[in-house]
Amino acid sequence: MKLEKRDVLHIIIIVIGILFIAIPIFHQNLWFDESYSVAICNHSFIDIWKIGTHDVHPVLYYWVLHLLNLIFGNNIIIYRIFSWLCASTIGILGFTHIRKDFNQKTGILFSFFSFFLPVILVYTGEIRMYTWAMLLVTLMCIYAYRIYKNQGTKQIKNWLIFFLCSLASAYTHYYGLMVAGIVNLILFVYFIKKALKEKKFTYELKAFLIFAVLQIMLYIPWLISLFLQMKVMSSTHFWIYLKFPETIIEFFTFQFTGNLEKTKTIPDAYAIAFGSIICIYLIYLSIKYIKLKKQKEETNIIRLSLGIYIGVIIGACFGSIIVKTPIIYARYMLCVTGIFIFFLSYYLAKRGNKYVIAVIGILCIITGIFIQIDLCKDNYDQSNQEPFAYLRQNMQEGDILFCSNEGSGFVVSANFPHHFLYFYDALFWNVEEAYKAYGKQMKTIYNLEEIKDIKGRIWVLDSQGYGLLETLQNEYDVKVLDKKQYSTKYHKFQYSFALIEK
Repeated sequence: MKLEKRDVLHIIIIVIGILFIAIPIFHQNLWFDESYSVAICNHSFIDIWKIGTHDVHPVLYYWVLHLLNLIFGNNIIIYRIFSWLCASTIGILGFTHIRKDFNQKTGILFSFFSFFLPVILVYTGEIRMYTWAMLLVTLMCIYAYRIYKNQGTKQIKNWLIFFLCSLASAYTHYYGLMVAGIVNLILFVYFIKKALKEKKFTYELKAFLIFAVLQIMLYIPWLISLFLQMKVMSSTHFWIYLKFPETIIEFFTFQFTGNLEKTKTIPDAYAIAFGSIICIYLIYLSIKYIKLKKQKEETNIIRLSLGIYIGVIIGACFGSIIVKTPIIYARYMLCVTGIFIFFLSYYLAKRGNKYVIAVIGILCIITGIFIQIDLCKDNYDQSNQEPFAYLRQNMQEGDILFCSNEGSGFVVSANFPHHFLYFYDALFWNVEEAYKAYGKQMKTIYNLEEIKDIKGRIWVLDSQGYGLLETLQNEYDVKVLDKKQYSTKYHKFQYSFALIEK
C-alpha cells in the first residue's frame, strides 16, 4: 500500500505523540487515588467486586489492573504504562478509524489533539481509569457511527465491538455509563423512526434490541450495587463540592489545562485565554455556517458529538439531584474527552481556516512543552522519595501505622502494605467497606477508645502539621521518639511523621 504525503505526516505525528506523552510516566510516586488503585488490585476478582460495590467507581479498571498484577506483579510502572497505552491507542484511532470514516484532515487533527491537548498530557500516566474509559467511550461512539453509516448490511463485527465497548464503558465509570445510555438511546430512537417510516421490523432494530437486552442483563448485577451505593452516598461525607464560579471555570478550562486540585501546571488565566480562542472561533464558524442547510450530514455529526458531550454534563446535574450529593466534577469529563477531541477536530477540518488551525496547533504544542517540563520536574524530583526513604530506614518489624482522613497516610500504607494500619475516621466518611481495598492489614475506627490497649511503636501519619499527634497526646500518655516533615513535588503532597511509643 502506497502512503500519501499526508499519511506519512499523520504517522510521524502519532510516533512523536506516543513518545512525547511517555516522557513523564516512569516514576514510582503515588497520590491518594492512585494508592487506592494499587491497593485494590492486589485482591481477587471476586473481592474487588465486593469492595468495589462500596467505591464511587465500577470495577472493570481494577479487574484489568489485577490481571496485570497477576502477570507482572505489583508493578507501579506497568500500571502507568497501561494508562499510556490506552492514551496512545486513542491517538492511533485517528489513523485507523477517524481518517477512514470521515476524512484525512479530521484524522490528522484527531491524532494531534489526542497527543497534545493539555488534559491528555496530565493524565496519561495516572494509575486511574480515565484513559481506559476514554478509549472505551471513543470506540463505542466510532462503532455506533459505523452501524448507522453501514445500514443495510449485517455488520456483525461492528455490533459486537459496539456492544462490548458500551458495556465496558458502563462498568468502568458512571460518566461512561451516562455516555453509553445517551448513545444507545440515540440509536434506539433513530432505528424506531426508521422502522415506523418503512413499516417493518428492520434488521438494525432487531440487532439493537438483542444487544440492548444483553447489555441490561449483564449490567443488572452492578445496577443493584449502584442503587445500594446511592443510599450510602446520601449518608456519606462526600468530597465533591460545588463552588460558584470556580466549578464553571474549571469545566471550561479543564480540557485546556488538565489541572488537578493542587497541581497548577499552567495558570488558569492562560487556560481561559487559550480556551476562549478556540471557543470564540468555533462560535464564529457556527454563525458563519448556520444557514448552510445543504451540509445536513456534516451538521448532524457536529450536533451529535457536541450534544453527547453536553448531555453528559446535564446527566451529571440530574444525577446529583437523584443521589442528593454533587457528582459534577471536571475530572470525570475525561471519559468524554475523546468525543470533545473529535468534535474539535471534525469542526476545524470541515469549516476551519488553515491559518487559525495552525495557530491553535502551535499554542497546543507550546502549552504541551511547558506542561511536560513541569510534570517531569514534579514527577522525577528527589523530594518525592525522601519520606519513604526515611521510613524504610527507621521502621521496624511490628510497627503500627495510624492515620486519619488525610490522603498521605494511605499512600504510606500502599508503600508499606505489611504494616498494620489503623484509620481513624474522625469525619465519619462512612468508607469502611470501600477502604478494605487496603487489605486485612487495616482497620477503621471511629473513636480513640478502640486503640487504648495497643502498646508499642506507632507511626502517626498526617499531612500538614501534627494535629493527629496532638489528639493522641490529649487522650493518652505517649512518648514521642521522632518527628519529621516532608513536602513532595508530586501532587504537592505533604507528610508529617511522628514516631511514638505507647
